Amino acid sequence: MTTAVAAERRLPRGWLDLIRQVLIWFGFILAYQIARGVADRSPAVAFDNARAVIDFEHRATGLWELSLQSWTESVHVLGVLTSWTYWLSQFAVVGVALLWVYFRRYEHFLRFRNLLMLANVLGLIGYVLLPTAPPRMFPELGFVDTLASVGTANHGSTLVELAANPYAAMPSLHAADALIVGVTLAVLVRPLWLKVVWLAWPAWVWFTVMATGNHFWLDIAAGIAVVLVAAPLIHRRAVARALARTT
Repeated sequence: MTTAVAAERRLPRGWLDLIRQVLIWFGFILAYQIARGVADRSPAVAFDNARAVIDFEHRATGLWELSLQSWTESVHVLGVLTSWTYWLSQFAVVGVALLWVYFRRYEHFLRFRNLLMLANVLGLIGYVLLPTAPPRMFPELGFVDTLASVGTANHGSTLVELAANPYAAMPSLHAADALIVGVTLAVLVRPLWLKVVWLAWPAWVWFTVMATGNHFWLDIAAGIAVVLVAAPLIHRRAVARALARTT
């Protein structure tokens, strides 16, 4: 048996399907990044929206994100871990999760991919309609750009500036994607310890984006809401079956 034939047999739907899925995903990312640029053209509006978030949080719970930042700043290892988590969670971890589900649980792949895509489209709509500056842009309140202070890649890096929208805080797609990946893999992996790890993943990412000064807790709540809207649409058949059993 040749190597090519062996590889072909390991692919769930053959090379053509793999190439098609890769093109779909990277085509989506390219279109998403281009469209996302529309949302960074109203900095004054973004700061006004962020001040509204700050006022709401201050009245509701206080800006306890400042305490998370202070703790993170005081523990160097924690600062490094949260910084690298921030950069890797959105693309590297999502990409690896997509590949794993494709090769090991292909029957769940399309719904997993489509849920990620729909959540990101809904988030993009939020960025266009409600551009919002992140906490790190308010140093006068005590917020710090942790990514810059620990020496890892930061928002001032040339590549990051080209790819990122600085006013895309609401909703937090870091929070949304982590929730989708964490719950999906917790369901699909078999070892109990891995299930626990993946169930903890969203909470760790949520902590990370607040501790690095990139999101308020309200941004995270909005990211979770995005998933709660998108998931029933993608899993509508399962939802319909569950509702039918209760009636």
